[in-house]
Amino acid sequence: MVFNMAFHMASVGDVRYIRSDILVSRHGFSTRLGGVSAPGATASLNLAFGRGDERETVLENLTRFGDAVGFDPKGVVSVPQIHGRDVFLVDSNHRGMGYWVDAPFEGDGYVTADPAVVLGVKTADCVPILLEAEVAGRVAAVAALHAGWKGTVAGIAEEGAQRLKLLAAETRGASLGSVVVRAAIGPCIHGCCMVVREDCLEVVRASLGDMAEAFIGVRGGKTYLDLSGMNRRLLIRAGVDEINVDVCELCTACRTDLFYSHRASGGVRGTMLNVICL
Repeated sequence: MVFNMAFHMASVGDVRYIRSDILVSRHGFSTRLGGVSAPGATASLNLAFGRGDERETVLENLTRFGDAVGFDPKGVVSVPQIHGRDVFLVDSNHRGMGYWVDAPFEGDGYVTADPAVVLGVKTADCVPILLEAEVAGRVAAVAALHAGWKGTVAGIAEEGAQRLKLLAAETRGASLGSVVVRAAIGPCIHGCCMVVREDCLEVVRASLGDMAEAFIGVRGGKTYLDLSGMNRRLLIRAGVDEINVDVCELCTACRTDLFYSHRASGGVRGTMLNVICL
């Protein structure tokens, strides 16, 4: 199944996940399909604690997702998210934080040059952004970012892209100009469904200025926000070549057969996990 030029559905056993052709690193944007969660709200591949599943169920789902994508589930770093812009440098010392061991910090983004680490951000409408930085034909570092509307206007996309580029250059002893960054923006709620209030718009306009208007639409007396488009534009503003930024067109709120959606479910739902590793 092909969604657009670069995003495809992959199936391994019962697990279905989405991958982007723009990234060469191992990665996957999970769907809600292929796990062992039984309750209707979390069925079947819920990948977060606190949604109604037993701990063992979530870890089994993570193991199944890892087997499908090809990553070590015990290497995942995915700490509690707070809708901010902080991006953490993580390594082998952080393996398992958020799933197998308690996390001593909270945040919404990670960069790493350590192949033993799997970066993971959780979503159920917010924007997952997976990035890689290449130097001399080899990927030197990767990043994963979670961008809700608050994180988007706070600039987590730009912060993540810049941190990734610096890490890749430092790791390979290269100049910043020699680093090529590629980014895949995964399934999220799109402008067709992302209804926002005036207080949200005030923050968006104050943070992004005139750039914001291109991503605000009004239909039927409601105001809608294009978060994926905003993050694409912010990545480009951070120096990522526009041909190296791709956006999945699937809307999580429209496709609740494939995804969990916080807004479509009224908050009663499971959670997806979006991962990347070297």
